[in-house]
Amino acid sequence: MEMQYRHLGRTGIKVSVLSFGSWVTFSHQVDLDAAVETMAAAYEAGVNFFDNAEIYAGGKAEEIMGAALKKLGWRRGSYLVSTKFFWGLHDGVNERNTLNRKRLMEAIDGSLRRFGLEYVDIVYAHRPDPETPIEETVRAMNDIIVQGKALYWGTSEWSADEIRAAWHIADRYGWHKPVVEQPQYNLLHRERVEREYARLYTDLGLGLTTWSPLASGLLTGKYNNGIPADSRGALKGYEWLRGHLTDEQKLAVVRKLQPLAEELGCTLAQFAIAWAAKNPNVSTVITGASRLSQVKENMKALEVLPKLTPDVLARVDEITGKKTEEE
Repeated sequence: MEMQYRHLGRTGIKVSVLSFGSWVTFSHQVDLDAAVETMAAAYEAGVNFFDNAEIYAGGKAEEIMGAALKKLGWRRGSYLVSTKFFWGLHDGVNERNTLNRKRLMEAIDGSLRRFGLEYVDIVYAHRPDPETPIEETVRAMNDIIVQGKALYWGTSEWSADEIRAAWHIADRYGWHKPVVEQPQYNLLHRERVEREYARLYTDLGLGLTTWSPLASGLLTGKYNNGIPADSRGALKGYEWLRGHLTDEQKLAVVRKLQPLAEELGCTLAQFAIAWAAKNPNVSTVITGASRLSQVKENMKALEVLPKLTPDVLARVDEITGKKTEEE
């Protein structure tokens, strides 16, 4: 099935409904050769958006993606690359957990160096920073765009109030507005995208590039009987994930969703990715893969999209215990 493309919110650019991310996998699980192979497969399937962040593997994910892009030699206009700033790579008092102007201006230069690119397409404020005035952050993001180092900017895991505040500050001064938010969104994590942000799609034209469609692997069904040795849950440094991956309440939901996916003739992972993409407010669903076979499997979620009828979606709501707006 052919890739579909959607506008990134109210902007003029279009993103593939399924995109490719590098969190966890690049450097930790994937070397340059595997990055080239998986990115090439995604690109051939029609993916045009490649997501990254300064913090991923301490800057190494950007280096690997940059080296892969150089090797692949794609035309720059044919793909979009993003990065995100907040946690920082050093422990200096002005260099970590901040969105201050100094950090953001230095961060974009560091990312572009690691990528080997002249600009990124989207730069995100990776988390809100309660200690820096939103106005300072918005102005710095605007200046990064004015300098031609990024084309659009957005937020990741900001509250609706924070996004609205940033948008109105930019509107007041004629600065570039935040056009996109990157929230977690999956069958087990729905509240923010479906309720908290509900007004922002029409009021501000906000786009979404959602992450973790498989709830860190939980929605593949592979954790139904414990944590396999070759899984992300067993990776050193990801111990914090284990509580989530062994949550009996969540696993019970996953086990109930499995037969529904089988009924539609797809894997649970494909079902979960397609379900996230079915939401019209989602511009793109970021998928991850450490192997070529996973890219191909993920892309088959496109074939599941037309099968998600109102009846199937209602059954999903029943299984996941989603309350209706009236309740």
